Amino acid sequence: MSSKSISGESGTGRAGDKVFSGIAVTAGCLILFVLFCVAVFLMWQALPTFMADPADISGGGFGQYILPLVIGTVIAAIIALLIATPVGIGVALFISHYAPRRLAQGLGYLVDLLAAIPSVVYGAWGMTVLAPALVAPYSWLAENAGWIPIFAGPASQTGKTMLTAGIVLSVMVLPIITSLTREIFLQTPKLHEEAALAMGATRWEMIRMAVFPFARPGVVSAVMLGLGRALGETMAVALVLSSGGLIASLIRPGNQTIAAEIALNFPEAFGLRLSELIAAGLVLFLITLAVNVIARWIISRHKEFSGAN
Repeated sequence: MSSKSISGESGTGRAGDKVFSGIAVTAGCLILFVLFCVAVFLMWQALPTFMADPADISGGGFGQYILPLVIGTVIAAIIALLIATPVGIGVALFISHYAPRRLAQGLGYLVDLLAAIPSVVYGAWGMTVLAPALVAPYSWLAENAGWIPIFAGPASQTGKTMLTAGIVLSVMVLPIITSLTREIFLQTPKLHEEAALAMGATRWEMIRMAVFPFARPGVVSAVMLGLGRALGETMAVALVLSSGGLIASLIRPGNQTIAAEIALNFPEAFGLRLSELIAAGLVLFLITLAVNVIARWIISRHKEFSGAN
């Protein structure tokens, strides 16, 4: 091959690199621009709420209005993560290190399929199947564990409670946590695993010493992505939760989330009420942004201690 042809191919390669680099930079800047536009729109539309007389705001002031919604949103997300995180990590570990190859592939496809189910389907399932099935367990909890505030009765006779919403949300975020965690587990360097096994470690000891340290930042990222999904979910929560005032009990009707509040009231809202809902959306936007910032901080703090190094 002549030097002229080589230089020609090299020039073409440089041009292709420049084009690809320009596209990547443009895409990244576009994401930041869209995020900035969303923030500006929410702040502009929510401004009348912050300037209005507190007596004209629902609840007697925006703080009194939004605080129960924020607490309800956080409670539902925490319930979902408490259920989905250990289950998701366990399923991911089984698929990546314990299941036979054929079974692992089938389970992987099944988990990915769960992520494609629309949220309204989960909500319909929770409303028609899960909620009625939980009425009896809720009554039992109210009778035998009612001295615990979160299980104080009387229990809901429809099953549409905050605990039911949290369980439905856990099923919805489970595919996200499982899929991402599984891929991180599979990326563990084989030399690390083989070295641990060669030194006499059992499979569980190998996983604890080699897989978990390597996968820690990725698992945190997966959990935080699941948290973002749980914080912003609307229809599923709206279908399985009998909304009401803020209460400590998780098995009684009551509580509400920001996303469900917006979904249920936005179609009929106008004027100051519409501004209130957009202001609530701004608060949810800030909460989600804070969650992502905290997640990045946790990952950067623990990354240097992971097995990836």
